[in-house]
Amino acid sequence: MATTTLLTGLLAVPALHAQQEQTDPAHSANADVTTLGEVRALKPEDDVPVDLYRFTSPVQPEPNAFNRSWREPPSLQEVGMRGGYVMMGINYAIAKTAQGLHTVTRAPDPIQPAIARPPPALDASQQRRALQFCDPQQGCAAQAGD
Repeated sequence: MATTTLLTGLLAVPALHAQQEQTDPAHSANADVTTLGEVRALKPEDDVPVDLYRFTSPVQPEPNAFNRSWREPPSLQEVGMRGGYVMMGINYAIAKTAQGLHTVTRAPDPIQPAIARPPPALDASQQRRALQFCDPQQGCAAQAGD
């Protein structure tokens, strides 16, 4: 008899606990809360420290003819990585010579724009056959009366 009472009590405890949770306003408020996914703060790519004493001009000039031909001089680190000033001069001369030969010989550019070919010209029998096998589910907009 004591065992039956104990088992009944153990089975009744979760049911009472569930009823208490349903009536608890704090529990119902937590059920309505939506949580956001993971948010990551990414570090900016340029790790240039902000110099508070550096002058920044409030005027930003419009791009002009000088901007096209202006190249910022390389830093000493870039010069060292490219083999020094002599090697950079040799590479510059080779590039300009290749550019001149390309202009003189009128050779086609290494990268050429794509030229689309015209669609195939179908005769009447080929068009009838194409309409016969046309499937509207695949985007074919053929009319059944043709």
